[in-house]
Amino acid sequence: MTSKLPPALPLPAPGSAGGSAGVDLRGRVALVTGGGSGIGRACAVALAAAGAAVHVVDIDGESAEAVAGLVGGRAHVADLADPAAVEGLPAAVDILVNSAGLQHVAPITEFPAERFALIQQVMVTAPFLLLRRLLPHMYASGWGRVVNISSVHGLRASAYKSAYVAAKHGLEGLSKVTAIEGAPYGVTSNCVSPGYVRTPLVEGQIEDQAAAHGIGAGDVLSDVLLTRSAIKRLIEPEEVAAAVLWLCGPHTGYITGASLPLDGGWGAH
Repeated sequence: MTSKLPPALPLPAPGSAGGSAGVDLRGRVALVTGGGSGIGRACAVALAAAGAAVHVVDIDGESAEAVAGLVGGRAHVADLADPAAVEGLPAAVDILVNSAGLQHVAPITEFPAERFALIQQVMVTAPFLLLRRLLPHMYASGWGRVVNISSVHGLRASAYKSAYVAAKHGLEGLSKVTAIEGAPYGVTSNCVSPGYVRTPLVEGQIEDQAAAHGIGAGDVLSDVLLTRSAIKRLIEPEEVAAAVLWLCGPHTGYITGASLPLDGGWGAH
């Protein structure tokens, strides 16, 4: 599967001039969902490099432990489809990164209803429950950062992705309400909305998209995933994490309720 993707770009190491420069999060506590891999992992690494103590939340305990060990953080194994799992997570958190997600590709007429409901639960309801749990601490301390990993699909649609597109649109709306309610307490809330990112989730879509469109897996990247992007490459998880880190820094306290597109020019068409 990985052979279908172009080679990764060389990017600055966490903590280097291109990593945490200008952002000092010492004394801050962060919680990253989906932190065991992909964008979540990159966010955990970037936040830790800037000095934050990081809670790494993932349904895969082995991955969560590995990332927590890498960043000197704490792992939490949680199935975010279960509301009780959210209640077991720490509440004294200054930075929340909602990154956990899943995908299913099928026409609406064939889309399993239970799968649609699961995607909403993990990608909309769980972030809401986390906000309800964590915001009191942020409000009390007069500072907080909420960064929701949305997608270009939080702003636009693609065929065969009804659940994912609906969930990302819902997350965008939840983020805006959080921004309005949190503003008097020094809490900002924003979305980072990338195009296709080099992650296991995207790699797993290649065969699904090939089946849905009736084309070979080798053609999916150029003919489906990147067809609307002006920049013809996948974005790296570290690039998304750099934007997340920037939104937690000293020069972005007036940015809230926004959605930052990292879409390679997709939205310019």
